[in-house]
Amino acid sequence: MSQAPKKPASGPSGPTSTPQQTMVASVVSLVIPVAIIALLLAYAASLSHQTAGADAMSAQATADRIMPVGKVQIKLVSASTGPRTGEQAYKAQCAACHDAGMLGAPKIGDTAAWSGRIGQGLATLANHAIKGFKAMPTQGGGDMTDLEITRAAAFLSNAGGAKFEEPAAPAADAASAP
Repeated sequence: MSQAPKKPASGPSGPTSTPQQTMVASVVSLVIPVAIIALLLAYAASLSHQTAGADAMSAQATADRIMPVGKVQIKLVSASTGPRTGEQAYKAQCAACHDAGMLGAPKIGDTAAWSGRIGQGLATLANHAIKGFKAMPTQGGGDMTDLEITRAAAFLSNAGGAKFEEPAAPAADAASAP
């Protein structure tokens, strides 16, 4: 059995054969990844300024996002010149139901529907309108004075065949009216 003679090793073996090469390889292996990471961070930072939603942090955009859903507007109501007439009060509140006959409300001008009610008298009809009756809410669902409601009841009843007089304003109201 013969063995081949071994050759003596001649210096360091591998990718780097000298200490200078080892130093250069170490520095390059650290500098290149750090440079790549720095370039990626700079690129990512430049993208955040160029995106479509870049104005999302502006003061106007923030104000739009936190704006309330609804707004309440308060308007000054001009002083009325006095209580409404029966026709004005009827058109303002009563017409919504009595024009269409909703929920059993007698229609305006329907003499058959009003004949039994007219016999009860204006005071009873006005009381029903003021305090509510069957499906009709109190004050006919509006915010009117008792005088205006009584005038509306007289107007509506007269359209159905009654001969009620529209009540006049009390003396105190008549004196204060311009």
